[in-house]
Amino acid sequence: MPARATDARRAAVLGKPIAHSLSPVLHRAAYEELGLTGWSYDRFEVDEAGLPGFLRELGPEWAGLSLTMPLKRAVIPLLDEISETASSVDAVNTVVFTEDGRRLGDNTDIPGMVAALREHGIEQVGSAAILGAGATASSALAALSRICTGEVVAYVRSEARAAEMRRWGERLDVDVRTADWADAAQALRAPLVIATTPAGSTDALAAAVPERPAALFDVLYEPWPTELAARWSMFGGAVVSGLDLLVHQAVLQVERMTGRSPAPLDAMRRAGEQALAAR
Repeated sequence: MPARATDARRAAVLGKPIAHSLSPVLHRAAYEELGLTGWSYDRFEVDEAGLPGFLRELGPEWAGLSLTMPLKRAVIPLLDEISETASSVDAVNTVVFTEDGRRLGDNTDIPGMVAALREHGIEQVGSAAILGAGATASSALAALSRICTGEVVAYVRSEARAAEMRRWGERLDVDVRTADWADAAQALRAPLVIATTPAGSTDALAAAVPERPAALFDVLYEPWPTELAARWSMFGGAVVSGLDLLVHQAVLQVERMTGRSPAPLDAMRRAGEQALAAR
C-alpha cells in the first residue's frame, strides 16, 4: 500500500562503520520530493552481534532498513523471506517490514547496477572484465548475468579468490575466466570494465588506459574521480560512477519501502552530489 504523506514512518541504514553513509541524504531528499512529511531516515552503527537485538526492538512504525557491511549476510537468518535476487548472491541490502510484521529481504545493488549502466546507454555487452573479487564483485557478476552474452574475465590477486569467482560464475550461470592481477592492464580493453576494488587499488592502471576506451563502471564514489576514471574520461570513454550505483539502488529501496513509484532519481542524485561536494 502506498504511503500517505502524514504517516509517521521510520527507516534507517545500519552497518559498521556507518558515519560515512550517504543513504540518509538520498532517502531524505526522496521523502521531501514525494511530500512524505511524516517520514524520517537515520543511521545506526550496528555490527553482526548487535543486529538481532536491534531488530527485536523495532516497533510498528518502521517501514524498512538499508544494510551495508558487515550485515548483508548476517541478516538473512533473521528474515522471513528473501528475494531470488538476494538469494542469488547471499546478500540482502534492503529489508521491508510488512503490515503483518513480516521481514522481507531484497538486494537492490544488482538491479541498481543494471539501471546505472542502462542510464549510460549500456544495455548489452558481448564480454566484460571485473577488477577484484570481493562481495561487490559477486554483485557485479549477477548484474552481468543479465546483460553480458559472453565471457567475463575476473582479475584477482590469489588463487583462492580466483576459485571463489569461478564458483560464483557457475552459480550465476556466467562464463567466468580468471586471470592474475599482474595482467590487469589487459582488462582495460574489454567492452565493459567493472572496478570493484578499494580506493587506490587501480591507480597504477590509469597509465594503461587505451586511446579509445569503451565503458568503465567504477563502484567508488569517494574520492571521485579515481585516477582510472579521470584518465578514462580524458580519453572519451563512458564512465559510470559509484554515486550512480548508490542513487539507483536507493531509488529502488525508496520505492519498496514507501510504495511510491517512481522515486525522484534526479533530486536524490543532486542531494548526493551536494553532500559529496560539501565534504
